[in-house]
Amino acid sequence: MKKILSISLGSSKRDKKVCISLPIGEFEIERIGTDGDIPKMIELFKKYDGKVDAFGLGGTDFYIKFGNKEVTLKEVGKVIDFTKTLETPVCDGQWIREKFGFEDIAIKYLKENGYLNENSKVLIPSGVSRYNLVVGFRRENCKILYGDLMFSLGLSVPIYSYKTFIFLASIIVPIAKYLPHKMLYPVGEEQEKIIPKFEKYYKWADIIAGDCIYIKKHMPDDLSNKIILTNTTTENDRILFKNRKVKMVITTTPEFDGRTFGTNVIEAIICAYYGKRVTELKEEEYLKFIELLNLDKPNIYKFY
Repeated sequence: MKKILSISLGSSKRDKKVCISLPIGEFEIERIGTDGDIPKMIELFKKYDGKVDAFGLGGTDFYIKFGNKEVTLKEVGKVIDFTKTLETPVCDGQWIREKFGFEDIAIKYLKENGYLNENSKVLIPSGVSRYNLVVGFRRENCKILYGDLMFSLGLSVPIYSYKTFIFLASIIVPIAKYLPHKMLYPVGEEQEKIIPKFEKYYKWADIIAGDCIYIKKHMPDDLSNKIILTNTTTENDRILFKNRKVKMVITTTPEFDGRTFGTNVIEAIICAYYGKRVTELKEEEYLKFIELLNLDKPNIYKFY
């Protein structure tokens, strides 16, 4: 049995351990949250190095992307530098999001099933953390609200222009990368808090797309008829959305025992299966992986 361990900066209350049988073999998947404790995260990587087949890196990414720029947050950089010394491959999920086009698959589903057209209004709480969504929805000529200033910095300043989004990101991100990670993204118990805010922007949108933690962060009690496009969800997350009358939740990753894990876990599964790091994988290998796990279609929860 292959073992996958996802170590996250997120809340330990979202921890999960499952054993699953896939067409490619048996896998034990465990997620451990460190509640924003970076030294603890490094210690866990050190403790389990060589004892699992692949690591997932959760609650953060190797880099954030906007336009043709990639920036690593300084605090997270300590973790990334350490992972380069490990025997076990470490996966953050960005590689397969870009190579497999998971977001594009979900957007294609929305379009083909009549949920998306060029008049659709899309709220993306953080464009720099889900830039592939930005690219995908722009390709369909949707109206996009970039919520980066609101959801990351707490400023009630919506951005509707792509050029403005890129311009502001090019100024703010190189400065913000020096801030503590917890100032930019909810970590630990902060991930469990929902403080309703920016309600009119949630209501403006037909589709709310991006990181689940950001989507929940300020969501109002009423999200009637909205579509949520995300990836990492727990059963409790889906109950929260259903109770707010969300029409449908689409996840870009499959459900395992009630949990849709992040792309870092899916990427770790493929690395464990082939016994390689992502940079060593060949195109025919990940195409075979998509076919075997039926990852060419999104995971759908219809509530209303």
